[in-house]
Amino acid sequence: MKTALAVAQDAVGILAILGILLQTPKATGLGGTIGGGGDAGGGYRRRRGLEAGLLRFSAAMIVLFVVVSILSTYV
Repeated sequence: MKTALAVAQDAVGILAILGILLQTPKATGLGGTIGGGGDAGGGYRRRRGLEAGLLRFSAAMIVLFVVVSILSTYV
């Protein structure tokens, strides 16, 4: 059981990382991170279609990763 949880944790962690990396960034470059993006919109826009699906997938994988991590501490 411990081995299965470790394998599941690794797989879910990799899927979460891939889901996060595939998302479209809100701002490009380091300037958007610090606050010198230059656009008046503030970087907020609604995610639609594939972007919304990737966001939900990433969130689900992160929650699942936390659950598997907690379970593995008690087994």
